Amino acid sequence: MSIAQRERQKLVETMTAVGPEAPTLCGTWTVRDLAAHLVVRERRPDAAPGIMLKPFAGYLDGVQAKTASRPFPELLELVRTGPPWWSPLRPVDAIANVTEMFVHHEDVRRGSPGWEPRALSQVDEDRYWQLVRRMARRSYRNSPVQVVLETLDERRAVVRSKSGEEVVLTGAPSELLLHSFGRDEVRIETTGTPEAVQAVLTLDRSV
Repeated sequence: MSIAQRERQKLVETMTAVGPEAPTLCGTWTVRDLAAHLVVRERRPDAAPGIMLKPFAGYLDGVQAKTASRPFPELLELVRTGPPWWSPLRPVDAIANVTEMFVHHEDVRRGSPGWEPRALSQVDEDRYWQLVRRMARRSYRNSPVQVVLETLDERRAVVRSKSGEEVVLTGAPSELLLHSFGRDEVRIETTGTPEAVQAVLTLDRSV
């Protein structure tokens, strides 16, 4: 079973446990809204472009609202089973959904106070390190200072190269990945001047 498939199953388990109206880290979205987003992304290719393209956002909102009105158990079953055979995402599920399932699982887990990071396998952490080294270049592209990611075992990656001040973000690869996706509910340490650190932490890191 791929990382994406394992995280998908755990995501559904967590959604079931917290219920449809529980908050998430996705703005005002509830768990129901997030489940509807995942269903539309994988099963409505006519509406999915609205996720990235503003001209189609209105149509997407309507489709997603209608999807969210379906019975919650039905939504979760659609999330659990993943992209249908005809979906463009089906052949690349193990690759395209690695970050999607992990990040959204943590969006649900960390949507309420009292969360703690999970203990992930070294294999999973190594995979997230491979991904964050590439993806973070886009997340921190507008940083006014150099940004370096550093793991707890001292692996380093410069994800924003710039002369002058430097900020180092240190944590498990999974935590660094979440931060690069714009999440603030993470366990990382920062090194740098207060002004430089603040500039990095307040960046728009959406990807």
